[in-house]
Formats: sequence, structure tokens, C-alpha cells
Amino acid sequence: MAVEGNLQAPTRHVIDWKNPDFFNEESLNRELERVYDICHGCRRCVSLCNSFPTLFDLIDESKTFEVDGVDKKDFMKVVDQCYLCDVCYMTKCPYTPPHAWNVDFPHLMLRAKAVKYKKGEIGIAEKFLASTDTQGKFAGIPIIVQTANAINSTKFARGVMESQMGVDKDAWIPSLATKKFRSQAKAATHTSAPVKNGERTPGKVVIFSTCYVNYNEPGIGMDLLRVLTHNDITFEIVNKEKCCGMPKLELGDLDGVAELASFNLPVLAKYSRDGYAILTAIPSCTLMFKQEIPLLLPDHPDAKVVQAAMWDPFEYLIARQKDGLLKTDFKSELGHVSYHIPCHSRVQNVGKKTEEMLKLVPGTTVNTVERCSGHAGTYGVKKEHHKTAMKIGKPVFKAMMLNTPDYISSDCQLAGHHIEQGIREAGLAPDKTPELSHPMSLIAKAYGL
Repeated sequence: MAVEGNLQAPTRHVIDWKNPDFFNEESLNRELERVYDICHGCRRCVSLCNSFPTLFDLIDESKTFEVDGVDKKDFMKVVDQCYLCDVCYMTKCPYTPPHAWNVDFPHLMLRAKAVKYKKGEIGIAEKFLASTDTQGKFAGIPIIVQTANAINSTKFARGVMESQMGVDKDAWIPSLATKKFRSQAKAATHTSAPVKNGERTPGKVVIFSTCYVNYNEPGIGMDLLRVLTHNDITFEIVNKEKCCGMPKLELGDLDGVAELASFNLPVLAKYSRDGYAILTAIPSCTLMFKQEIPLLLPDHPDAKVVQAAMWDPFEYLIARQKDGLLKTDFKSELGHVSYHIPCHSRVQNVGKKTEEMLKLVPGTTVNTVERCSGHAGTYGVKKEHHKTAMKIGKPVFKAMMLNTPDYISSDCQLAGHHIEQGIREAGLAPDKTPELSHPMSLIAKAYGL
């Protein structure tokens, strides 16, 4: 018997993408219609992203005012607005499994994206945006990087990018680093401290760099290494890695995700079996190994092994504190910090660990904002979505300025830059936009590193 609301914690089913029916468009449309009808009768998610307003407008403007009045060709308009943040599933939906109605909206959207990708309806430009390792090949070559960054900052180049690649000319885009994180980190490998295992934590960690930290902002990774060194935590850098696969997941390229996972999992599993905690400084990458890859590749011998060893860095540091093994000898106050929890941090169900860490610093107040910024990976930079992304982020931009912050911060640096742009464009900080700094960089600063 179905009951109103879900009285148990939501559970996830394995993604059955090897089943030929998964890509059957008629079967997909039946499931889309079933779930859309449930969403139409509930509408709790209307404020989360643009998928739900798009769906409800389609229904309300149809002849029947019901899902059966919506042309099935328009079903994909809803799918195209979903960026797989997972927040509807984890925080809003009362009908997630084990409820009998079995609604998993994000993974249904993933299935629809996979069908679209399989049909060849994804353009070359979108595929390139999702190929972070390809883009990153130019990072670390100073002359090329400086030239590329200079050109990409011009109005002419941004106009070309908008017309040829669909990247909005006004959207913030990351610069390439003159020296990759992995290159810098080689000289910082720290193995001299004795390994101190805690009740909750291994005493040694291995760092999965992530594309963004490696190619765009290596300083975040270096600050993580400084914090680990200061706390006498032995660390290594993963000896080889590829993209976690999240950009390809957003496209629906499940074969591409599986190919990347098949490279990364055996490498990471060896560290896990050797007793290492695996840390990544980007929440989306952590989530891929914690959730999406084990659901896509449940029979892979290393998927569960890696999942069990994967930590958000602040989840790990707060666990070290509870083990009595974290230093709190902070040298500098941080003042007022406005901290944004990214969606892919929230859905890991580890609590507000970054907030907890920031609050350990004396003379620091934290204004925590728990709502989607609207950036969502490549979604926020695309011409067709950038204005919508800025609209979704408006409540966040305003909330981040409530305590007149000295710093604005987010575990997702992409979201951080999006928020910084939104604050500036909305005129919320007429004198000067507060300094953007990743939480790990703030902790390094507080330690005086």
C-alpha cells in the first residue's frame, strides 16, 4: 500500500544501462510520462531548477492541463534543463524508492540524456566541453597558456566561442594554469611523518587531483597538501588518473564514463586496499566515485572498494578532529565568511563538514547558504542556459551578501566564480566584491601556511 511521503531514507537502484530496453525510446517516453504525471500532482520541486517550471508550463499550457496533453516531442525540453544536481531526489521528493512509486527523477533524466546521446543528437562543441583531459593538454605550457588565456579574454574570441561552441560570451570561464597541480605536487610528496591511524580515519591519504585543480587552479590542491602536511598526515598523489567522468555523465555518454572508470578504478583500488583514504578537492568528482560509478558498474570488482575509501577532504579532516588528531593552532582570523554548500556536496550525506571546519577558526563567523548556485558544470556557461543559470543563482547571490562578508567561498570553485559574477552583476557589492577563496585555501590561510 502506497503512503503519502517516504518514511524511510531514499535508496538508489543500479542503473540498468546494459539492458537494451534502457535505450528504447518508446519505453523511455512511457516512464517519462508516468513520472511527469506524479511530479505534476506534487510540484514540491518547482523552486529547485528550471526542469520543473518547464514541465509545469508545458502541462498548464496544454489542452487537457494534464501530461497527456503534452506532445512527447516536448518531453526532452524538461530533460535539457536538468544538470543532474540530485537535490530533488535527496531533499524534496516524497516518492523516492523504497516508496512504491519509485521516482528517481535525476536518473530518469540521465536515461533520457543517454538516449539522446545514443541517437547522435549531441554536437561536437558539447562533446569538446565535456572532454576536460583534452582541454587540459595545453595546461602547463607557459607560452601557450599565456597566449590562450589572453586571447580567450578578448571580446572577439568570446564572440567566436559563442557562435562556434555555444559558450555564452558573458559567462565566466576558467583559465589554464601555467603549471599543472600534478607537476607541482611531485616536489611536495610528504611521506616522512609516521602514519597515525584514528578510530575513524586512516592516517595516510592519496590525492585524486581532478581535472579542474590539475589544469585550472592548482593552488587549491597545493593548499590541501599544506594543510595535510601541517597536520602530519602522510600523503601521496595518485600515480596516474583520468577525468572522473562527470562531464560525460551530464551529456549521457555512459560508454565514455565507463571507459574512464575502467582506467581509474584499478589504480584507486590499489591505494584503497593498501589502507589509504582517497581525497578529491572537487565535490562532483568525489560524488562520481561515491555514487554514480558504483551504480553504473555494480559488477566491477573495484567499484565498491574505491567507494568505501573515497572522502570529501573536509569530511576527512573533521573525522580526524573527532579522532583527536587535527591541529587547531590557527594563526589568523578569517572574519566574516559566506560559505555556499554545492549540490554535489549536499547529496553526499556527510553533513556540513566544511562549515564545521571553518567554525573551528577563532574570530570567524560563517554564513552558510544551502541552495543551488545555478552554475552546474557546463550548464551555466552555455549560451542557451547562462541567463537561466544566473536567474537560478539570484537567491544565492543575495544570501551570500547578508553578513557583509570578507570572503565568499564554495567547495565547488566553479560555483564560487559563478556567485562572484552574480554578486558583481547584480550590484550587491557596489564598493568591492568580497574576495573569492576556496574553503581549503581559507583553512591554509588560517593556519598561517
